[in-house]
Amino acid sequence: MNRFRTALSVTALALTVGLAGCASAGTAGTGTSLTGTTSTGGSSTSGTAQAAVSLDTLAADTHYDADDLTWDAAAEVAVTLADGASTVAAGTSSSAVKVDGNTVIISAAGTYRLSGSPSDGQVVVAAGEEDVVRIVLDGATISSSTGSPFVVQSANEAIVFLEDGTSNSLSDASTYAETAEDAPNAALYSMADLTIAGTGSLAVDGNFNDGISSKDGLVLAAGTVTVDATDDGIVGKDYAVLLDGAYQVTAGDDGFKSDNEEDEGRGWVLINGGTLNVSAVDDGIKAFNTLTIASGVTTVAKSEEGLEAQHIGMSGGTASITANDDGVNASGGSSTSATTQGGMGGGGGEMAVGDYTVEVTGGSLTINAQGDGLDSNGNASISGGTVVVNGPTNSGNGALDVNGELAVTGGTVAAAGSVGMVVTPGTSSTQSGVQVTLGSSVPAGTVVQIADSAGTVVSAFVTTKDTASLVFSSAAITEGEEYTVYTGGTATVSAGLGEGSLDGATKVGTVTAGEYTASEGPGGGGGGFGPRS
Repeated sequence: MNRFRTALSVTALALTVGLAGCASAGTAGTGTSLTGTTSTGGSSTSGTAQAAVSLDTLAADTHYDADDLTWDAAAEVAVTLADGASTVAAGTSSSAVKVDGNTVIISAAGTYRLSGSPSDGQVVVAAGEEDVVRIVLDGATISSSTGSPFVVQSANEAIVFLEDGTSNSLSDASTYAETAEDAPNAALYSMADLTIAGTGSLAVDGNFNDGISSKDGLVLAAGTVTVDATDDGIVGKDYAVLLDGAYQVTAGDDGFKSDNEEDEGRGWVLINGGTLNVSAVDDGIKAFNTLTIASGVTTVAKSEEGLEAQHIGMSGGTASITANDDGVNASGGSSTSATTQGGMGGGGGEMAVGDYTVEVTGGSLTINAQGDGLDSNGNASISGGTVVVNGPTNSGNGALDVNGELAVTGGTVAAAGSVGMVVTPGTSSTQSGVQVTLGSSVPAGTVVQIADSAGTVVSAFVTTKDTASLVFSSAAITEGEEYTVYTGGTATVSAGLGEGSLDGATKVGTVTAGEYTASEGPGGGGGGFGPRS
């Protein structure tokens, strides 16, 4: 809206790594730390995580401003919520607060501290287009039997601040009295830019449709927030950003997303810190344009497709993705496509190669998928970090599925799955790897080890499901060298990958680094090359 400064360049955002941490939260009369420390109520607790995108960059590309999280406590307007009897505290009266039956209407900029537990009430923010409205939830439990309990109709920005040490909740009706196209449809609904901050807790029950929905930008700066929604969990239209806090989302459709399909440069998601746990019936985390994980801990425990966007990037943090279909899927968006023969690694027929990308430059990404593990309808590149894929057991999908070129120039990649659609690093890759076909599937829990010519274990991988093939690439693999593959023995692993011992292991065969063969299955690229005895 009015405070959106520039269209986002997500690529630039993602590359601004290792800078000062973003602000977690502020409170009345205190400043906001730039180094992962949260100041609250005159005391401070030190965090260890450093956010990956600088405050200056973030402020230029979103409505977020750390200064909005500080205010003069003496200027607060205190409102006690109650069924049919909400009141403004003596000495803090404000003409900007109107009580109309069970509805409290706030019509001007300022800071409003809400407490109380109406069983059937509503808070409405109807301020001016230049107004910043700050709502401090201080032990507020608000339910509505007819619609949304918290609606921002108009403002420049609305800030929901969760007071330290308090528990708060919002619960909407299962059916709404008003269901027009532009009517509220979420337990926390905003037509303006929305920021959630503070170190308190908030439980959101979206019984009708969405849990938290902003029809503009959304920044989650802090808080311990639980969302349970019939449809989408948390939605920011122009963008959805997680900076800090702990967010637990259970959704009947998509978990965490940005869905602006009309405006160029909008519809993006950034995870830049904090903890996000998603359990979704459809997509776990979704963006129309670009989805970036730069810091923090991200877990998609359940989904149809785990991460989905036109462009998906990971530069830091830890992500664990579980999907019934594709784990990471670069698709959708507004893309033009070309046609290429086969896929990277050779093999396959003609495939459309669109303007879709998966790019991993750092962090740790672990995928457990029944469909394709890491899937790009365009190109994919891995230059740093660790990517572990526990792919499908059926041959109609692959651990890696890239329509264009898979360029591996760094990092560590271990992609295990079936043999029908194996994809391997393409010709532009500067880091070598090995391709292993085990002959027959080995069961979950099997240790697969790769040793060099001196008998030193280069890497050990522990399967999480039945596995028939493994593609492995790391700096420890030398192009043209011969490696021996073993099953069994012992291993110490993290996310399935680590160090092993060959004591008790059985030799399967040998492979030569950089020798990849064509897939026999559809989709092209890699596959079919087994150890030589």
